[in-house]
Order: sequence, then C-alpha cells, then structure tokens
Amino acid sequence: MLLPKRVKYRRVQRGRMKGTAHRGNVVTYGEYGLQALEPAWITSNQIEAARVAMTRYTKRGGKVWIKIFPDKPITEKPAETRMGSGKGSPEYWVSVVKPGRVLFEMAGVDEAIAREALRLAANKLPIKCKFVKKEEQDGEQE
Repeated sequence: MLLPKRVKYRRVQRGRMKGTAHRGNVVTYGEYGLQALEPAWITSNQIEAARVAMTRYTKRGGKVWIKIFPDKPITEKPAETRMGSGKGSPEYWVSVVKPGRVLFEMAGVDEAIAREALRLAANKLPIKCKFVKKEEQDGEQE
C-alpha cells in the first residue's frame, strides 16, 4: 500500500475537485495509458488492487507505471461518537484525481494485452476511465 513517509500536517481539509487536470494528462513513460474521465478520491487500496490486476493479467511482462500517489490523509471519527471533541484521526490515504489525469501507463506488451489489462484495472477503480495511446495524445496537444 502506498502512503507518504512523512507529511507536514497530519490532518488536511477536504478541498474541492473542480476543473480538469492540467498536469499529468499525457502519456509520458509508456505506450498506453488509463485516463480518468471523472473526478474522485482514489484510495491507496484501490491503486494497489488495480496494479495487481494489471500485473497478473500480463503475467509480469512489460512495465507498469503508477502516475498517481495517495498523499492526502482522510480522517474518520469512531462510530457512535457524539458531535464535537475535535477532528478524527487519519484512517487512510487518497489521491485527488481530476478528469483527464493519466492514472497508469504500460509498455513492453502489445496493444490487445495492454487494453485488456487496463480494462481490468479500470474495473477496480471507482470512476469511469478510458484507454489512451501515446501517439493519439501528441496530436491533441498541438
């Protein structure tokens, strides 16, 4: 499971997820990518489940890059606790994902295998995603 080694503040505010991703919206390392179509918090458990699904399907062939990192702590108060008495303790970590963000990249496998592996990974995530190729995006950016 991914989580930061150390953080400046133990508890952070919730924030907003308006707008689209301006950074990390292009396939940079690999040949194929999985791009988010909706905004969401993606937990470290979901990232790990998607990674395992991809590597199992490719039988550990090729290379996988995880382009998101869960660096936001989410706090929860215990069940049946009265209101007040401060903010809860950090329970898990999430990555804030906006539409257009490339979540995973793959290289070293043919397109059919990459497409199926990324589809299996997308099924583990709480948002709609689409399969993108490196050459498709170069035309869109110019």
